[in-house]
Amino acid sequence: MTTSTITHVVVPGTFDPVTYGHLDVIRRTRKLFPRVTVAVAASVNKHGRGTTFTLEERVEMIREAITDEGLPNDIEVASFTGLLVNFCKELGAGGVVKGLRAMTDFEYELQQADLNSHLAPEIESIFVMSNPEYGYVSSSIVREIASMGSDVSILVPSNVDARLREHYVQR
Repeated sequence: MTTSTITHVVVPGTFDPVTYGHLDVIRRTRKLFPRVTVAVAASVNKHGRGTTFTLEERVEMIREAITDEGLPNDIEVASFTGLLVNFCKELGAGGVVKGLRAMTDFEYELQQADLNSHLAPEIESIFVMSNPEYGYVSSSIVREIASMGSDVSILVPSNVDARLREHYVQR
C-alpha cells in the first residue's frame, strides 16, 4: 500500500453568498494544505429555485472577500458544474474539505463523503469543525435576514453586504 501526502485540496460550496463562516474554513484549510482551491458549484437547481447570485457573481464575491479579508493570495477560486470528484480529478486535488457546524451538517456531509469515496476512493474527505463564533451562520440565514432589510454586516464581508443590500433593494 502506497501513501502520499495531500498537497492540494478543494473547498466546495455554493457560497450563495460567502459568509465569515466560509472564510474561516478556507483560512484554516490553507493553514493545513499548501494549495487550496475554492470550488464554487453552479447549483442551478438548488432547493428547486436556483441561486440568488449568478455563478460569476459568487466567484467574484469570494475573490474580493479573500483579498479584502487578508487571506493568502495564493488561494485559487474556480467554478464548476457536474460531479465534485470529477472536478477534483481534473485539478489533481487529493482531498475535499468541508466545514461542519452541527450534527445536521455532519449527517448530510457524511452521506456526500461516502458517495464521493465510492466514486473516487483516491480522494479523501476532510472535515473542519466550525469556529463556534460562526456556528449559527449559514448562507440561507444571511439571505433571509437581508431580504427583510436587516443588517447582516456581522455575518458577511463588506463586499457581500453591499451586494445583498443592492440585490434586495432592487426587488
